[in-house]
Amino acid sequence: MPEVPEVEALREFLDGQLVRREIARVFPVAINVLKTYDPPPSALEGATVTAVDRHGKFLDITAGDLHLVTHLARAGWLRWKDTLPDEPPRPGKGPLALRVALDGGGGFDLTEAGTKKGLAVYVVRDPAEVPGIARLGPDPLAEGFGREEFAALLAGERRQIKGALRDQSLIAGIGNAYSDEILHAAKMSPFKPTAHLTEAETTELYEALRTTLEEAVERSHGVAAGRLKAEKKSGLRVHGRAGEACPVCGDTILEVSFSDSALQYCPTCQTGGKPLADRRMSRLLK
Repeated sequence: MPEVPEVEALREFLDGQLVRREIARVFPVAINVLKTYDPPPSALEGATVTAVDRHGKFLDITAGDLHLVTHLARAGWLRWKDTLPDEPPRPGKGPLALRVALDGGGGFDLTEAGTKKGLAVYVVRDPAEVPGIARLGPDPLAEGFGREEFAALLAGERRQIKGALRDQSLIAGIGNAYSDEILHAAKMSPFKPTAHLTEAETTELYEALRTTLEEAVERSHGVAAGRLKAEKKSGLRVHGRAGEACPVCGDTILEVSFSDSALQYCPTCQTGGKPLADRRMSRLLK
């Protein structure tokens, strides 16, 4: 799933490609991706793009008085095309969900792989009309998001730190992959209760969060949209690398599986050498 660094890179890429361009046609190929119907997607046609913004994991394209907002979910992606086919796309079983064609040629496709569909597209007058945006917590890369602001968010939380980092209403834009990376950098167990964090640990976690995300954004800077997924994977140290050697200590990276996801961690760096029990067995080792 694209998270803050990849969505920020997409925002930057699209800002250079779309701003001052006119939207010629919008083709909703998979109707189920549309989560709003008034105004219709066709209302964007003829409007000029003036800005591309990001709200957590949401992309927000401003065109005229409207906003085309999308959340790529787990298997969605944006594919830029300098040249689009002359024929309009037809609904089918392929990955294409929505196409935006620009005046003068080119545009982009929103695609989604797999059978579990989560890609969402909204056409709204105000991005705050999108429920997922309205409930977002602060952006972890915002200039005003300092250590004290981070500590204030965690104060009163009574859950494991992995879940807190992934909660979009608490902090916007961090998902499964970068929460693993942040906790590895902070040398902290994903199952550690937030209520047990010391002042020093809160500082270490905040610094790991900022450093991990900022470095990922920097690696993605200037990378074309089609190469961002590969860039993300190459930069991950523990997430998705179960069975490989930890790049810090050399221990074997382990995994805990859930019903629809998994986390990866280094036992030496994060849990005092102890493997974490599988959550499905309702046993946790902290």
